[in-house]
Amino acid sequence: QNSVDTLQVLGSILLVIAIFEAVLTSLRTYLFVDTTNRIDMALGSEIIDHLLRLPLRYFERRPVGELSTRINELENIRSFLTGTALTVVLDALFSVIYIGVMFVYSWFLTLVSLATIPLFVALAFVASPIIRSQLRVKAERNAETQSYLVEVMSGIQTVKAQNMELRSRWQWQRRYAQYVSAGFKTVLTSTAASSTSNFLNKLSGLLVLWVGAYLVLQGDLTLGQLIAFRIISGYVTSPLLRLAQLWQNFQETALSIERLSDIVDAAPEATEEDRNNIPMPLVNGRVEYDNVTFRFGTSGPPQLNNISIAFEPGTFVGIVGLSGSGKSTFTKLLPRLYNLESGRILVDGYDISKVELYSLRQQIGIVPQDSLLFEGTIQENIALTMPDASSEQIIEAATVAAAHDFIMELPNGYNTRVGERGSSLSGGQRQRIAIARTVLQNPRMLILDEATSALDYDTERRVSINLADVYEGRTVFFITHRLSTIRNADTIIMMDKGSIVEQGTHDELMELQGRYYCLFQQQEAQV
Repeated sequence: QNSVDTLQVLGSILLVIAIFEAVLTSLRTYLFVDTTNRIDMALGSEIIDHLLRLPLRYFERRPVGELSTRINELENIRSFLTGTALTVVLDALFSVIYIGVMFVYSWFLTLVSLATIPLFVALAFVASPIIRSQLRVKAERNAETQSYLVEVMSGIQTVKAQNMELRSRWQWQRRYAQYVSAGFKTVLTSTAASSTSNFLNKLSGLLVLWVGAYLVLQGDLTLGQLIAFRIISGYVTSPLLRLAQLWQNFQETALSIERLSDIVDAAPEATEEDRNNIPMPLVNGRVEYDNVTFRFGTSGPPQLNNISIAFEPGTFVGIVGLSGSGKSTFTKLLPRLYNLESGRILVDGYDISKVELYSLRQQIGIVPQDSLLFEGTIQENIALTMPDASSEQIIEAATVAAAHDFIMELPNGYNTRVGERGSSLSGGQRQRIAIARTVLQNPRMLILDEATSALDYDTERRVSINLADVYEGRTVFFITHRLSTIRNADTIIMMDKGSIVEQGTHDELMELQGRYYCLFQQQEAQV
């Protein structure tokens, strides 16, 4: 109409539409990213929470590298859920409407356009099992590679000390080559399936033009109708092509779900029934093992065989025996780190399987031989069992563990960083910090599993005296190979092949002149 006012109105409307579109796009992106982050946090938190509540035996049967690769499968699941899956499904739903419009133009040409759909379906049925099998092999090879790498990095001191760098590299290369080979096979199969899908898509378009041109020549269809039909058919076949690609991605996601289900489907150590059990009252320290039998597997000899023994409150129990005799297993049953095969354990008359798990564990302090220190400062590591502890409480706990003096000699004192796994400290220093950490916990019972094995005689003696003073009146289980450390124990048990073969005080066992006597004499002779 040659109207400037109309032009300005149209221009303004287009500008508003452009601004509105930009705002909507930004809002959609914000909502999409926010939803993605929420899904990440929800899934990740649930998985980690469940993982940390699994029994100790679950972790002993699986390498750390394998567990980390399984947890990383969350990324594949998240990418699938928040990627193109939703848009492709919506496009596929709209395809039904487009197919109806195509039928209005020409029912025959519509059938020609849809003729390749059975081929898409057949391709998916043929390729999917192959791709899924190859993806499983690839995931397994990746887990093996990562597990070996974690082992090498964790034992790097041994690798270097024994000149194993070259061998370690070869072993890693062999595993990584298997992983790369498995990935290459997967790519070849996926590429072949994708290329076939593209060919079928182009074939569908070619058939539409071919048959449509024939119908135009016959006068059954106009040229404009053919062009419109071709455009609309693209809205049908393109989502189908992306749906085929999505199906391949789903195979990888399904495998990720399958691998992650190894964690999710594992039963936690604290079941719903356990959470409904009564909380463990304040522990006095009477412990009774009643016909306790335990084995790691479903077959083979038991690690503990029909053990029955009782300890009164406040007893200092020394546990000795050869390696593999069942000493550590004996004490790990008390905080229910392992479940009994038969028998029962009573604490103050309460069957520990009938009380709430974590109310029991929070009253038992455990210091293992290989005490792990986490990345951070010495103060942070000691305070792990009581995050709100004061500096005075931390220093007091370190003093009991004979750690305060060496800590103050360090450049930054309690603010000294310990490095990964405590790598900047010696073995004896790590053990003393671990003991201080447990002392700060102030447990009602204490288990020391070779907790002073890296200490010299004088330091070990000081730690033992300090612990005896602090834990007077509380039950203590002290596992050691150095018999002189426990000669003042209230009772000593000698274990062999999962059974208690001798029991008594140091003097009583020496008079018996049995296995304890022989072992003690050997150590004294060596000294």
